[in-house]
Amino acid sequence: MVGGVAGAPAPPASSHGDRNRLARDLFDGLPRHYDRLAEVLSFGQNGRWRRAMVDAVARGRPGTVLDVATGTAGVALALRARTGAGVVGVDLTEPMLRRGQANVRSAGASGIAFALGRGEQLPFPDDAFDAVSFTYLLRYVDDPAATLGELARVVRPGGILANLEFSVPPRRFWRGWWWLYTRAVLPLAGLVTGGGEWFRVGRFLGPSISRHYRRYPLEWTVSAWERAGMEDVTVRTMSLGGGLVMWGRRRGAPA
Repeated sequence: MVGGVAGAPAPPASSHGDRNRLARDLFDGLPRHYDRLAEVLSFGQNGRWRRAMVDAVARGRPGTVLDVATGTAGVALALRARTGAGVVGVDLTEPMLRRGQANVRSAGASGIAFALGRGEQLPFPDDAFDAVSFTYLLRYVDDPAATLGELARVVRPGGILANLEFSVPPRRFWRGWWWLYTRAVLPLAGLVTGGGEWFRVGRFLGPSISRHYRRYPLEWTVSAWERAGMEDVTVRTMSLGGGLVMWGRRRGAPA
């Protein structure tokens, strides 16, 4: 138990990969503005994308859900409200988890617990959850394929794995507008609404997304899900390609 946050303490920052440290550097000081600015960074689409991912999880009728990279618990609260499942939210940064706890208390919600942890090394046994969700995660890990394997490990056979992520529009016309928005509008919007720290996040986000998909295109990602033990992998692009929701089912008969 760490200040009311359940679970084993996260490993020291020095033992994390470079991208883990980057995530901590970016987000440790940002919980107070995170929910409002997530809408700005997604051009107002974050809530719509989140509902699509939660719907995919709900179709599996889970009794327990792990939400990885839970941040300030927006997805965890939506999962609890939509499914009635017991939810555990995991995040690398303790300030985000504390904000998530405050948001859960403000909502009067129950059935949501929190743990410090990394997507690459989850502090749970095999087949521990009926479903696992993860949001805006793979750009902040050093080995996305290994991380997908770890996420799939804790899903019971027949359970659902679901993901929400930014994406790059496939059509050249919309990709040009997306590039302009992410390189010019996002940093300024972050500066106006969240100050210098969010200017830094806004300036980082667009190039980060572009680099990720140059190295790990969508075809690679689908294949990585399948290699991790998932089947019936479904891809839904949203908002002209700016958002991506994926889900699949862990191979094997339901427990």
